[in-house]
Amino acid sequence: MITQSDLARAAAVAREVDLTTFGRETGRPSRRTIWITTDALGRIHIRSGQGLSRDWPRNLLANPRAVLHINGRDIAVRARHVSDRTELRASHDALQQKYGWELPASQPGDALTPPEQATFELIAADQ
Repeated sequence: MITQSDLARAAAVAREVDLTTFGRETGRPSRRTIWITTDALGRIHIRSGQGLSRDWPRNLLANPRAVLHINGRDIAVRARHVSDRTELRASHDALQQKYGWELPASQPGDALTPPEQATFELIAADQ
């Protein structure tokens, strides 16, 4: 068993990880390589740069069960869709700091950007 804090430490240093989601219609597993971040509060976030147009975030909306493949381990996780602007900002800042990208972020009162709309927190399933 891995603790959430152990998982957050691993996510903080991993450049890329694989995530297996399960098809919202077929239930079939689908594995993708993605970026992962950990914010200052230790929350693990993933997001789709192309928003909800990709299958994997839509799969997570339909079925939050997934498998995170990190450091040679397969960790059962559940995904929580993030909509809180403060948490989205923390995720955005962590992504910029880790990967060095200047990514657009929504401003207060604006609609969320597509990547913000497809942001999820990953939580170890046994937590």
